Amino acid sequence: MRILLIRHAEPDYAVDSLTEKGRTEAELLSRRLAQYRIRDFYVSPLGRARDTASYALDRMHREAEVLDWLPEFRGRVADPETGKPRLPWDLPPRFWNEMPGIRDIRTWTDAPFFDRGNVREIWAETTRGMDELMARYSFRREGPVWTCRENPRDTIALFCHFGIAMAILGYLTDQSPAVLWHHTLCLPSSVTEIVTEERVKGEVSFRVTKLGDIAHLEMNGEKRSTAGLFPECFTGIDSTDPAVNGTLGTEDVF
Repeated sequence: MRILLIRHAEPDYAVDSLTEKGRTEAELLSRRLAQYRIRDFYVSPLGRARDTASYALDRMHREAEVLDWLPEFRGRVADPETGKPRLPWDLPPRFWNEMPGIRDIRTWTDAPFFDRGNVREIWAETTRGMDELMARYSFRREGPVWTCRENPRDTIALFCHFGIAMAILGYLTDQSPAVLWHHTLCLPSSVTEIVTEERVKGEVSFRVTKLGDIAHLEMNGEKRSTAGLFPECFTGIDSTDPAVNGTLGTEDVF
């Protein structure tokens, strides 16, 4: 089976929708996805993901199922300096690297840092939601191994967000989400592709064949957006505009 984790196009966070550039990205993305034989579509309940999906769904005359557990990863922790809620995927490098067990998927939430907040609860919700979704296609996790009655040749697409997509990717590939959050970036409208490989009958491995792919933008001369690189992640601006950002998003960088 093939799983497509699709990040929403460039967001306007202020209204939970897309910028004009984001709408261009979503249109180009829809042309790409129309070439896939996608069995089922799933979408986050948030506006920016649903608006991105709408271009592909309209083009292909399809509908998507809304998954309540698929919004951006909603876990929060208390900032050790201010006490205010903070995203677990927006932590200074030295700080998160010093957490015990943070690089191991089996122990990453055991760090005392997560005692204050709901990261553990949201991680449990995410893994439970993915278990239920994969069970629809005969996949089940049994200890450290995923099993299946059959390995279908279907493709499914999930329109969601960077944080939750990396949590899903980590769960399927046995990697700590903290490592993926801080060392990868899937740009707006990008496609991450995972396939199920059945080396032993009835057992599968999840293998990443594309990570944050934006070929649909590059082939059409559309500049990439840097939304998701801090500190501009939540500004809701077209960060490829040199007039707005003098460093990131210029031709010299991208």
